[in-house]
Amino acid sequence: MVLYNFKTDTNDLLFKAILSLNNIEECYNFFEDICTVKEIEAMAQRLEVAKMLKNNCVYTDIVKKTGASTATISRVNRSLSYGSGGYNLIFNRLAEQESQKQEK
Repeated sequence: MVLYNFKTDTNDLLFKAILSLNNIEECYNFFEDICTVKEIEAMAQRLEVAKMLKNNCVYTDIVKKTGASTATISRVNRSLSYGSGGYNLIFNRLAEQESQKQEK
């Protein structure tokens, strides 16, 4: 049972705006305007948690390094296992970009 329709015109506008950004500096400027520092930190923390989980780190090490709660780590772990594949897509693309950099 879906309680929230995630695919809305408003969310489409947000994601189109994000996709229009050309570099990290533009991302910093946009996200600084649209998010609070805490919101950005929370998203960055979740991404770091996901990265550590993908690297088979244990919860205690993740808590120590990121300061994330075990509830957050569990939520991220659930998304990695049963989510829509967004984390894996990003990690694969970042690895691809890193590989291309090293080939040059």
